[in-house]
Amino acid sequence: MTTTTLDSLVRSHLPLVGHLVREMLGRLPAHVSREDLVSAGMAALAAAARSFDPSRGIPFGSFATQRIRGALLDELRGLDWASRSVRSRARRVETAQQELTAALGRTPTPAELAESLGIAVGELKSIDDDVRRAVVLSLQGFSAGSAEDLVRERTAGPEDLILHRERIGYLHHAVDALPERLRRVVQGYFFDERPMNEIARELGVTESRISQLRAEALILLRDGLNNHLDPELLDGPARAGGCVARRRETYYAQIAAQGNLTSRLSITNPLGLPHSP
Repeated sequence: MTTTTLDSLVRSHLPLVGHLVREMLGRLPAHVSREDLVSAGMAALAAAARSFDPSRGIPFGSFATQRIRGALLDELRGLDWASRSVRSRARRVETAQQELTAALGRTPTPAELAESLGIAVGELKSIDDDVRRAVVLSLQGFSAGSAEDLVRERTAGPEDLILHRERIGYLHHAVDALPERLRRVVQGYFFDERPMNEIARELGVTESRISQLRAEALILLRDGLNNHLDPELLDGPARAGGCVARRRETYYAQIAAQGNLTSRLSITNPLGLPHSP
């Protein structure tokens, strides 16, 4: 393969690196360096182009995806230092936050959360600091796992790919169905990658409030996706009666009303990647 061909192959698949990095960053703490992941992904893309053999009949996109994901995993392994005790405490905090959010109908204050856990507010902040330094948290409620849990290493088959595309479609519809303020926070922070202080100024609230709204939105998104894709994963508070449950049922119905399977699959191309602009 000539140098010109290699260069063309790499350039045409540059968006793949950005897509895989964005996909992973959505499940990682905010402190994880996007630049480091992109650098690792770009190096893997170049290496994949050099070692690619078209005669094997494997599409380069699939071949490069596996190599890039492996490189991103290696990058995360170097950062994954969190002990089991940190992960266990993170799960306790998240569970308590979900229960209080369901009971109060709003995000609990740090004092309320600390009281529920039977710890001091200072200790709660210490746990939060530990969690933010870890890179083992997933989108579904800060549940712990290893770096390998964050990225699928096997090549997806046709059925897996359809399910993956449907999940992406549901996620977009779930974001569109969020209450306006929560939707603006999610779109601004995750999709537009805007700084939290900029979003706070636009909405006329504090950065702390934006952080609370972001956490509230992620819990709502997770439960909305579970309701349509994995109903058995809905926990007790999400099923409880009262106004909170009614609001959530309305939200779930609004997600379903956003479209159908065809419209959900249309959000990505047949390889499960965003459509080229």
